[in-house]
Amino acid sequence: DPPLFLGFLKGVSFFWTTVHMFIPFAVLSAILLAVYFAIDTVLFNKEGRPESPDAGQDGKLRLEGTHNLLLLGGVVAGVLMSGMWKPEGGVTVYHVHVELQNIVRDVLLLILAGVSLKTTAAEIRRRNEFDWEPIREVAKLFAGIFISMIPAISILRAGMDGALRGVISMVKTAEGMDNHTMYFWLTGTLSSFLDNAPTYLVFFNTAGGDPQRLMSEAGTLLAISAGAVFMGANTYIGNAPNFMVRSIAESGGIKMPSFFGYMAWSVGILVPCFLLMNFLFFH
Repeated sequence: DPPLFLGFLKGVSFFWTTVHMFIPFAVLSAILLAVYFAIDTVLFNKEGRPESPDAGQDGKLRLEGTHNLLLLGGVVAGVLMSGMWKPEGGVTVYHVHVELQNIVRDVLLLILAGVSLKTTAAEIRRRNEFDWEPIREVAKLFAGIFISMIPAISILRAGMDGALRGVISMVKTAEGMDNHTMYFWLTGTLSSFLDNAPTYLVFFNTAGGDPQRLMSEAGTLLAISAGAVFMGANTYIGNAPNFMVRSIAESGGIKMPSFFGYMAWSVGILVPCFLLMNFLFFH
């Protein structure tokens, strides 16, 4: 997940997140899978069983385009490389320094995507109803979001010297200790309406930005990680895949909820789950 990957780039151990978030993730996933199964079963029974015109005549399950699994392995390797390889060099574009390992990673990802496009049969994409329009729509939307959120993120990064110092001060108790509950909810709430990756970094740095200390104390980093990852699902714009799924569904003729219609579902289902998470792990 993007915010956790940024933590990895900042020095958080790769498996720290897996170990410490496993139980919260498992509990939340179990609840949501049960709710999803119940809702999906009811809706599926109302719709009946659709028949695919492209289904195999022999009824056997097949996996086509399997060479793409190797390319996905290359994607994973490239991402891990950018977090573990620390060479000197890079370029600065409009006062933003881009490290060499990140340039290599992005070029590798573009090459792998190009290889996949060239080597995968067009018929497979046709049967999967692949279309570039949802990708273009999401790219335009998030380009606008990233530009618009620059002032908000800059104010947050200013910490106690910025206009949102009242928000930043809420993550400390009266005794000056980290307030795990507030780290969880503030990171999560802002991740719901801004991109969760830079929001994670803001609160990571607010907590001191020392990965070794944060990993050893665990509670604060766990609250920031869980808030950024879990609550990005609260809105269409909290996570890019949320809006991508919406666009793909609508391109296939499926009516999807509006922005606030989606939030009615997410708040009704997710917020009670987050309250439980808070009580179990961050209280």
